[in-house]
Formats: sequence, structure tokens, C-alpha cells
Amino acid sequence: MTRFICPSDARSWVEVDPLSHFPIQNLPFGRAQVGDDVLTVSRIGDWIVDLSKFGISIDLERVTTQELSDARETLYRHLVRGSEACPDRLVAAAEIAMLVPIRPRAFVDFYSGIHHASNVGMMFRPDQPPLLPNYRHLPIGYNGRASTVFASGTEIIRPSGQTKAADAVAPTFGPTKELDFELEVGFYAAPRDESRISIASAEDNMLGLVIVNDWSARDVQRWEYQPLGPFLAKSFGTSVSSWIVTLDALEPFRVSSMEQDPAPLDYLRSSDSRAFDIQLEVSLWPAGASQSTVISRSNTRYLYWTFAQQLAHQASNGTRIEQGDLYASGTISGLEPDSFGSMLELSWRGTKPVLLADGSNRTFLLDGDELTMTAFAQGDGYRVGLGEVSGVVRPSTSL
Repeated sequence: MTRFICPSDARSWVEVDPLSHFPIQNLPFGRAQVGDDVLTVSRIGDWIVDLSKFGISIDLERVTTQELSDARETLYRHLVRGSEACPDRLVAAAEIAMLVPIRPRAFVDFYSGIHHASNVGMMFRPDQPPLLPNYRHLPIGYNGRASTVFASGTEIIRPSGQTKAADAVAPTFGPTKELDFELEVGFYAAPRDESRISIASAEDNMLGLVIVNDWSARDVQRWEYQPLGPFLAKSFGTSVSSWIVTLDALEPFRVSSMEQDPAPLDYLRSSDSRAFDIQLEVSLWPAGASQSTVISRSNTRYLYWTFAQQLAHQASNGTRIEQGDLYASGTISGLEPDSFGSMLELSWRGTKPVLLADGSNRTFLLDGDELTMTAFAQGDGYRVGLGEVSGVVRPSTSL
């Protein structure tokens, strides 16, 4: 396919703060609710762009990756400095309600953050190697619950489930006491061929990236996950950011992927640098506090399996890949404690409380806590960001 890469020195007639996630080099895509209408829109700086006002007609639930690239180039021609300024076609972002970019029919969560996987292994299998034998041979994942993929800003109701204390004879049912977040980045699929996706063509079958918070109930998960893996502990809520950021926009931020040893099998092997240098940040704002606290800073460079490898593996058995399928990376943790991508790791299974700016601390999330994730790639004088995804925890409604 033919990709459009915006010049790094390009500027728009729209004034954009250098720290904005949405310069002309980005031009992401999303869906907005305006009255009774759902519009396909883009964003530049603090402004929402209705694509139809620039003669661009696309449907994110049907568009191909090439069509999205072409739409982005057309929009660039209208917004670049020197073209006709038309501020009347822009609407302040603060006035617009954003939706989930695509309502997925399928959601898959991978486990591609090797440091997270190692930390979990050390916690729960201290007498064994941190990584299970298959980890370095294939991207591990599970099928999640697409019906509970929520837009940023949606409140998260504390889930209930079965839990069993280590010294208890029998399990009990009630609200989770170990509500957690998972710092992830995901991609939406746009298959040109529903099953024949190779490692070489995988990225041509992706619309772009979003931030994903796959909320988790750790105590529920600990009791239920053997032998079939996550179920009710994760199916109650997954939050995604509002904007699909194309791989074209992120192309300048390519870096070499993590060294893989042993070398992957041929169907997962690629000589190209297919990783991205995207900085990730998590902040927590307790109810009633005057400020939030940054509790984690990580980077997508810490993914052992790339997005291309994840999709190639998913398609390798002939499974049907459909438009708008959502695939999440798994928790992205770095090597240092302040780069861990979950409360499970940050508090090391509840033994090391995380101190917040208001003097309180957390081992897991409490009712009223607001959790926000952001992600951006830093360029020379500009940044290309994925925006943010946030959610406030509300009390359980279980009887």
C-alpha cells in the first residue's frame, strides 16, 4: 500500500501547542456524538474536524487502511499552512462527546510485555523460572469480552465475583478487594483478506493504535484462572482511548524491537524494525484530592512481541479476522519499579503501598479513584500522541 508520511517540519494554519498530542503530523480518526448524529472526525490541536466538511467520506467500520491513509493526506492538504484557512469548519474539542472509535465484535488481549510477565511469574511461581516455557516462542493471548469495551470517561463499576483466601475452606462471593488497571496499547484490525495475513503484510491490516486499560480483579482472577485463564476477572470492563492513531503518523518513531531469543519460527520472523518508541504514563487521582499522582512511566519498547507478530500469530491458524477487531498488547512494564504497568506490580502484590501526593497510599484501587493513561511519541518540536483514556471507579452494585 502507499502510505502518507507528513513532513516533520510541516505546520498548520491552526495554532497547535508543541505539547499537544494532535499536531498536523498526527491527524487521528475517531467517532463523535453530535446531537442525534454519529460523525467520523479527526483532531488538530484543541479542535475537532468533521471530515464531511472537507469532502471526506469514510466509515471506520468499513474503511481500509489505504483509504484511511488517503483520507489523512487529503485532510493534511486542507490544514497545512498556506492552504485556505477555514476555522468555521472546526469545533472546540471540549464541546464534543467522543465515542469508542469502533465498537469491536471481538477483543483479544495478549501478554506481550515481558517484564510484566516476568514479575507475575516471580510473584506467583517463586520456585520456578519467571517465564513459562512457551513465552519466548509465541505471542500468548486470550479472547476477551467485546461487549464491555468502553469509551474513555466511562465509569467502572467495581465487579463482584468468587474469591478464596489462602487459609479459607471455601470461596465467598462479593466485590473485588483487589481492583487493578493494566497499561496497554492496542490496535484495530482492517483485514484486506480475512485470514491470509502474513508477518510481512500484518501492518497493512491495521487501522492504527489506541490506549487500552484492561481493568482487572486480581483476587477473582487468582481463584478462577486455572486451568483456562482469565474470565470474569477481566470481562467487566476494558477502556479505550478516543483516537485511532495511524501507523503512518507513528512511522518517524520506529525503533528496533526487543531481541528475541530463540529466533521466532519463520511465520513470526521479520528483519524490519517494527517497534515504536511511545512513552506511556499513568496517573491516579483519589476522590477529594486536589491533584493527581503519576504512578508509572513506561514505553512500548518493552513489548517482547510486536503488534505485527501478534496479528500474524492470531491469523496463523486460519481464524477469521474482521473489521474493527480490537487487539491489546498486554500490560507494558519496564525494568524499574516506577515503570510497572499495574497496581499488582507497583505494590508488589499488596506488600509495598504506593504513596500518593495527598499523603494517602494504595495497594489496589479504591472507589472514587480516577485512573488516567496517556501515550505519546516525542518528535523535534512536536509530539504525536494517542490522547488519554480515563475512568472513575464506582462502588459495586451487586446484591
